[in-house]
Amino acid sequence: MNRFLTAGIAAIISVGLGAGAYAQDITIKFSHVVAPDTPKGKGAEKFKELAEQYTEGKVKVEVYPNSQLYKDKEELEALQLGAVQMLAPSLAKFGPLGIQDFEAFDLPYIFDSYDELRTVTDGPVGAQMLEKLQDKGITGLAYWDNGFKIMSANSPLHTPDDFLGLKMRIQSSKVLEAQMNALGAVPQVMAFSEVYQGLQTGVVDGTENPPSNMYTQKMHEVQKHATLSNHGYLGYAVIVNKKFWDELPEDVRGQLEKAMEEATVFANGIAKDENDAAMQAMRDAGTTEFHEMTEEERDAWKEVLLPVHDQMADRIGADLIASIKEATGG
Repeated sequence: MNRFLTAGIAAIISVGLGAGAYAQDITIKFSHVVAPDTPKGKGAEKFKELAEQYTEGKVKVEVYPNSQLYKDKEELEALQLGAVQMLAPSLAKFGPLGIQDFEAFDLPYIFDSYDELRTVTDGPVGAQMLEKLQDKGITGLAYWDNGFKIMSANSPLHTPDDFLGLKMRIQSSKVLEAQMNALGAVPQVMAFSEVYQGLQTGVVDGTENPPSNMYTQKMHEVQKHATLSNHGYLGYAVIVNKKFWDELPEDVRGQLEKAMEEATVFANGIAKDENDAAMQAMRDAGTTEFHEMTEEERDAWKEVLLPVHDQMADRIGADLIASIKEATGG
């Protein structure tokens, strides 16, 4: 805690305490936990480029990838304390703050396509979810894609029975825990930065990730099998410390909002291409055997996983889940 408080005080001093104090340059520390060459990493760099361009250098954006500053469990606390100004955490991360709404994005097979996803993230349901962060000292700016997830392990994962007893790494999420339990696996919460070593040493048997994360973290080097299940979605909310954001001069905030809008279009536009390229690179590496699911196999997975929606209704909100399904035509 002392490290966060010290860094937070330093950050506040560096940018001033009110709109009148912004005669000096403004620094935004943008921290995230994935590699620079992922869709999120490239989106962060695009925001840096555009923010510095549109503010004519008044704002300097420092991007810290690969958990250089904070790991998964630390970064939200750091943001609330002001030690960093901007994050792009995965949507599952807001549950510990008491906001379980975002865990709806973790529900297996809740979206069948990017088009269905967009009806939520670009519509009133997504906006209402971001608004709930305000009470936690956080302002939500945008949704960024990573993509749809595939399952990997050192044994084939063709049917739900193949998961029985496997230790499967998940990020901290009650929904993902329920998903793995439904498959008969043993869910293991582990920081993203520790997954490669966990897989390499056998602490965990497998995991789930979009291809771009799997490839950039070299997980394919320590996973013999993967199934192209597209069973779940992994996305991020780009968020900023509310006090910091509210105290920015109005013109600067407008310029940063413009930069974020364009960076969002860029990041979401490249997500699918990046995942396709990562898949091809992993196939070329030849260290992992990729399984294309049959229609019968997918139906079997859905039969086991769709009941998780009802199991999580009390936690996430039955009305919210119904609103998402109505928006997507599900």
